[in-house]
Amino acid sequence: MKKLLSGVRQFQQTYVPSNRALLAELSKGQHPRVLFIACSDSRVDPSIICQADIGDLFVIRNAGNIVPPYEATNGGEGATIEYALEALDIKQIIVCGHTYCGAMKGLLQLGELEEKMPLVHDWLRHTAATHKLVQDNYSHLNKEERLEALVAENVLTQIENLRTYPVVRSKMFRDDLSIHAWVYNIETGEILAYDADAHAYVAPHSKIFPERDLASQQQLREASAERATAIASATPPVKSSAPVPAHFPGASRLSREQAERIYRGSAAR
Repeated sequence: MKKLLSGVRQFQQTYVPSNRALLAELSKGQHPRVLFIACSDSRVDPSIICQADIGDLFVIRNAGNIVPPYEATNGGEGATIEYALEALDIKQIIVCGHTYCGAMKGLLQLGELEEKMPLVHDWLRHTAATHKLVQDNYSHLNKEERLEALVAENVLTQIENLRTYPVVRSKMFRDDLSIHAWVYNIETGEILAYDADAHAYVAPHSKIFPERDLASQQQLREASAERATAIASATPPVKSSAPVPAHFPGASRLSREQAERIYRGSAAR
């Protein structure tokens, strides 16, 4: 508590005097640009990760960065999504999972979880599709690798849940809303975003700043191909000095040739 109170004093003594104009503007209303859906994990802070200022992000946080399907629950997630898109006219949504996620670890031990934390067990029913997909298609992986697959696949599952909301479907029909899937690596601080065209998690700014990230993007694709090939052939991956992204949806279901063609990009075609 002492640390928190010290932080409050520092905020009032340093941040407030330097940002009086911003705070005065925010007192008239909020205009966040992004709805950021993240895990409650204390190691994941959207504002710090994005280096966002006060008022930039409208945030939903819960165990497992979960979006219950429309009408599946009376919790606050649905109301917050609706308010963000209708009242605040937000046009960008980010669903961000993270490595070492406790909620995803819970999916690996549902029986034990039901006894110890029944409320968490019931909450994770909104990840049933993730659990089934990984159980059926990634069963050959070891526990640590299955956890990575759960994290990556769960983000995509929650985006599918998002699409069940009328306001989301309506705005997407008009091309008035973009949804992005991110995975945050706690250990390295790296962010990877799912690229539907490449069927892979890649650097999130690769399409925005292609000339700046050409080299790093190629490095990521090579690492991705290496990892996907190893998974497809059920052999341990060879360690690489290149940053290795999380598992890629569908990687374990591809032949070696398919994996190399997809994850190495146009250069391999």
